[in-house]
Amino acid sequence: MKIKTRCKTQTGIDCLDTKHPTNTQYLCPWKQKHGNTQNAQRSHAITTRIFNHSFGKGALSMQKITIRGIRFDNVDMDGALLLAKAALENEGVTSVVTPNAEIAQMCLEDTSLSEIINAAEIILPDGAGVVMASEILGTPLRGKVAGVEFGENVLSMAADMEKSVFFLGGRPGVADTAAEKLRGKFPALQIAGTNDGYFEKSGAENDAVIDKINASDAEILFVCLGAPLQEKWLYENKTRLTHVRLAACLGGSLDIYAGTAKRAPKFFIKAHMEWFYRLIKEPKRIGRMMKLPKYIAGTYRDAHKIKKRG
Repeated sequence: MKIKTRCKTQTGIDCLDTKHPTNTQYLCPWKQKHGNTQNAQRSHAITTRIFNHSFGKGALSMQKITIRGIRFDNVDMDGALLLAKAALENEGVTSVVTPNAEIAQMCLEDTSLSEIINAAEIILPDGAGVVMASEILGTPLRGKVAGVEFGENVLSMAADMEKSVFFLGGRPGVADTAAEKLRGKFPALQIAGTNDGYFEKSGAENDAVIDKINASDAEILFVCLGAPLQEKWLYENKTRLTHVRLAACLGGSLDIYAGTAKRAPKFFIKAHMEWFYRLIKEPKRIGRMMKLPKYIAGTYRDAHKIKKRG
């Protein structure tokens, strides 16, 4: 999703718009929906301030940074949430993917996966390895936007905006437990439905899951099937989602929300070693984890080639 231009509303406040041509004065979709009341103007101004803080005065189309073939959104958490909010107020399905260095390396080895990742409207850097790579290449991203934190912030925003959510993924019972715990944390949160991730991803079973999501009228969908399966599933089924406005691929987030898995202690997160904590807890992941050093080593080689050409 690109915010192509900015418009001036009747209140004189700059607002965000995705569709109207430049040099046009009119009442933007946000104002059409919320009106010109004092409260609406205040909320609108807050959104604009978040935009200016996160992106400056430029267009969002200038905030994509390509890191080894993946077009990441150069945003912090506030900026990512603003993109999510804009998606919820527009038509169509906006996909969110959160690649880390492991997935980024998979994309280098599989061009079809790279195409699927880059087809998403919002691409957030979930991992210190990706941020490190951006710095090595001289095109630094603003920082890591952890998918599990992004998801929880989206749920908080959904409660405030009265938007409903559907949880897809996890072992049987995990999504239900996550829903129960999140209702306790966000009493106003509307959870329209859940479904575990143990179903055939094509054919009748898949059709039934799609029908269940559509029947729930959920506007937000969390797809937690594990990467890269979840990205492939959303890419293949996105056009079949009739009510969803924001669909986010969030890996093992449901397990974290449910309490069936724990995130790394703050020390590991702050030290950018969350991957190491996961390796300690799940030694069988070592094969996949080795993609991180492979990705960083390849980044140094790319940077060296760029320097030689320059």
